[in-house]
Amino acid sequence: MRTKKTTPYLYMLPGCAMVLVFVYIPVIANCVYSFFRLSSYSAGMKFVGLDNYIRFFHNESLGIMLRNNLLYCVISLIVQVGFGTVIALLLESKLASSRFRNAFRNIYYVPALISLTAVGLMFTFIYEPNLGLLNSAFKALGLTSMTQSWLGDSKIAIYCIIAMSQWQYTGYITLLMVVAFQNVSADYIEAASIDGAGPVRRAISVVLPLAKEQLLVCSIITVIGAFKLFTEVYSTTAGGPGNSTQVLGLFLYQNAFLHDDLGMAAVTGVFIFVITMVLSIIQLKVTRSGEV
Repeated sequence: MRTKKTTPYLYMLPGCAMVLVFVYIPVIANCVYSFFRLSSYSAGMKFVGLDNYIRFFHNESLGIMLRNNLLYCVISLIVQVGFGTVIALLLESKLASSRFRNAFRNIYYVPALISLTAVGLMFTFIYEPNLGLLNSAFKALGLTSMTQSWLGDSKIAIYCIIAMSQWQYTGYITLLMVVAFQNVSADYIEAASIDGAGPVRRAISVVLPLAKEQLLVCSIITVIGAFKLFTEVYSTTAGGPGNSTQVLGLFLYQNAFLHDDLGMAAVTGVFIFVITMVLSIIQLKVTRSGEV
């Protein structure tokens, strides 16, 4: 009897150990390091208390970084989660021919399979002001006045990077929502049809509420991804022009590997962790996830 009681915990032990070693211990260690001044070239650590936090919150780039990350977050929720959900509903509706559904799913999902660095380099060529595809297309259409130095203009560079990410990740969210909609029982949809509900009413009143948990997961994934934003910016503008596209993830990298200020990098990591955790908790509370 005693063996039977402990067997489930033995199966859980490897997974718990991996989560502890690769998630919780690094998070705790990062919080501890945020109170020290340390360098990768020195084994010594100097306790500085809240000095790193004071420097972080007085940094002139903090406002720009928060604005860019929040802008990316809001637009991603609207486009990736909102538009991706609409596409998923269309793919699972009778409007889409069953013969082409799989083809459309693959087409939408392919961008998510491409490396972030490769996507960044590809869009750098697309946005290139002289020979880039976007400006060349405008010139071919006689819209020369619309040509821009897309990544060289501090006012629009961040929007160009955000547009690139929406192209890559909307299909991923679409596929997740397609799976959720496929798990909705056909009995509920049939009952709504008998009661006279049209396609839009069935989607709003039946399908979406029953896929609420998956919609929440997609929203949390999108919010966390918005504040972890790094590769897209690094591979295109590296934070420029000026600091107009600077984000928290890139700031963390620059302090850790370029400026050798590991204490400031640790503070940035703590800040990203806290803000994503708070936003995730707010989403859980607002949607009342898990409640019957």
